[in-house]
Amino acid sequence: MFPVMLSELNKAEKFIFMEYYIIEDGLMLNSILDILKEKASRGVDVRFMYDSLGSIAKAPVDIVRDLRKAGIRCFEFNTFRSILDNRYNNRDHRKICVIDGSVGFTGGVNLADEYINVKTVYGHWKDTAIMIKGDAVWSLTNMFLAFWDGINKCDEDYRKYLPDIEVKADNGYVIPYTDFPIDNETVGKSVYLNMINRANRYIYIMTPYLILDNTMATSLCDAAKSGIDVRLITPGIADKKLVNLLTKSYYDRLIEAGVKIYEYTPGFVHAKIFVSDDETAVVGTINLDYRSLAHHFENAIWMYKTDIVADIKKDFLDTQEKCERITLEKCMKKSFAKIIFMPILRLFSPML
Repeated sequence: MFPVMLSELNKAEKFIFMEYYIIEDGLMLNSILDILKEKASRGVDVRFMYDSLGSIAKAPVDIVRDLRKAGIRCFEFNTFRSILDNRYNNRDHRKICVIDGSVGFTGGVNLADEYINVKTVYGHWKDTAIMIKGDAVWSLTNMFLAFWDGINKCDEDYRKYLPDIEVKADNGYVIPYTDFPIDNETVGKSVYLNMINRANRYIYIMTPYLILDNTMATSLCDAAKSGIDVRLITPGIADKKLVNLLTKSYYDRLIEAGVKIYEYTPGFVHAKIFVSDDETAVVGTINLDYRSLAHHFENAIWMYKTDIVADIKKDFLDTQEKCERITLEKCMKKSFAKIIFMPILRLFSPML
């Protein structure tokens, strides 16, 4: 996806909007910034936003000043504040790239070298990103501008960012959506639960973290008990040891209910995928954990009866072939310390 994104960025003529949780000095980020600076010098409206905490000790020094000097409007979201401030947990976990209002990218991929496997700290990094074209991109444009205007306290006419060219899909629906921690409705969680509860034949899920509340765990277990083929792919190599230990603490209950769990042995899975019944799929930024479902600003794309659903299913099954299936017997092989520690760890799950 990275070469495709670079190619599309090079085609920009009017505007480029980019919003990411993690940016890190390296090949991926610098290749993109070179293009953004060149486009800004030609009068393209370039805006770049990243999360302060997600990029701490990773972003290039003075990146905000340097990009602004190059004519790029740059903003660092939710700069460091006391952890006692309840807004500290509200991170911008979204990944959005919009080019001229006609092409958009989102998914799990941040702007750091491990996402393109230039750097391999946790083995092979498995992730998923999606490119959309046509009317659906307008939703990503709106998401970015609404967030940008809200935090910068400005108001602008969005109509000037409407694309000139319409690209109609041959079939189905593609609906980008966002989830805010300040909303009363937990959109991300609702979409996931809806897909699980409506599945008739199968529901396949890929997630880096598995921290479930009782509602989500019960829905997965009930689906499996009713004969639905429920499969989960989680990382074989963890990026966060405590979170991975917490993930494993849910295995027993899920497997006993009939859920099939696979660990990606070549490395770390960062993809966030739901696909069901050859009809519906979701690709986005939303993890199956408390932070994503309650605290973070997130976004994803829901798809229904489009050709891409088959590609997402194939990607899941291809990844599954590289995984080890986790059995109940393997789950039982825990040290005494882990048996004692896991229930205690769950008490702190909202903070992990």
